[in-house]
Amino acid sequence: MDCANQTPTPTQAQGNRDQTEQPIEITADQLEVQQDRRLAIFRGNVLAIQGTMRLRAARLVVHYRPTKKGGSAESGISSIEASGRVFFSTAEETAEGDSGVYDVDGGIVTLDRNVVLTRGDNVIRGNRLVLNLETGRSKVEGAPAASGKGGRVRGLFVPRKKPKR
Repeated sequence: MDCANQTPTPTQAQGNRDQTEQPIEITADQLEVQQDRRLAIFRGNVLAIQGTMRLRAARLVVHYRPTKKGGSAESGISSIEASGRVFFSTAEETAEGDSGVYDVDGGIVTLDRNVVLTRGDNVIRGNRLVLNLETGRSKVEGAPAASGKGGRVRGLFVPRKKPKR
């Protein structure tokens, strides 16, 4: 289900696009680096900040691009896997789920299981959220019918209050 009520203005989408080009700062209680696998594993109260975007979780696994010979600019973060009650926010919305992936190269955030997406007073619940930071479009899916969790997306949309005359 595309969330029509979640479609940002062109200015908002441009703002997220600008965010994805900024550096990512990560803080945590513990860090393990596996150089041979191009991984950095952050554990405990993990917070990743990129511009005004925030990604919070119990654990983050950061995947690095391979460095080309000569140390070209291709090195850097390609994706981040998050687990342990994941919380993601931009200036316009917040989302949470049990796990997630931030595809840094593609500008896509995906959250899975027990997903709650909030923008203002509007709340959408589902099993999976795919948020495109470049376009500002989001898609929420329900659980598969065979899962026994209902397979439905639920939304609560609060109309804007009209000013009193």
